[in-house]
Amino acid sequence: MGEAQPQPGASRILTVPNFVSVLRLGCVPVFCVLLLGMGNRAGAAILLAVLGATDWVDGYIARRFDQGSELGKILDPTADRLLFLAAAVAMMVDGALPVAFGAAMLAREAVVSVAAVVLGALGARRIDVTWTGKTATFGLMAALPLLLLGNSSVAGGTALGGVGWGFGLPSLALSYYAAVEYVPRARQALAEGRARRTAASS
Repeated sequence: MGEAQPQPGASRILTVPNFVSVLRLGCVPVFCVLLLGMGNRAGAAILLAVLGATDWVDGYIARRFDQGSELGKILDPTADRLLFLAAAVAMMVDGALPVAFGAAMLAREAVVSVAAVVLGALGARRIDVTWTGKTATFGLMAALPLLLLGNSSVAGGTALGGVGWGFGLPSLALSYYAAVEYVPRARQALAEGRARRTAASS
């Protein structure tokens, strides 16, 4: 069998999903200024909710209009992770997110990020995100703006904060379950990477 050929358009850079991901990255400092510089929790919450929704938008566009690319596979999760980390840290500094909860979120992300770097350095193949991981991330990204609104002066803020915790607590537990779920996948990816290198050198 010959080597797998790259899919058409895989090397594209100028696509709508990639533009949305770059826009999401560019809005991270805007969120931080709104929350920490201006103390506008409601505005920051709305922006965070919109940015979180764009993750679904660019994924839908990539699938629906065949605009997926290798760059997008890196850019999209990178934008998501930076937004997630910036939001959690800024909210802890602001006091809208309890330090214990935020630290648990960041610890999980740190472990997963380090594991991904180590696996890549060892030659493991890329591991796709599981639906469990995607669901956990969605729940946490939905929880953060709601928790911000819960600590703002908007009408019904207390109720919104309660809904935020309803999303946040189970999603945090699910994110740790997803991390454990990646362990056998990581072993398989590492083994396949080694096998590929062995076959290529023989």
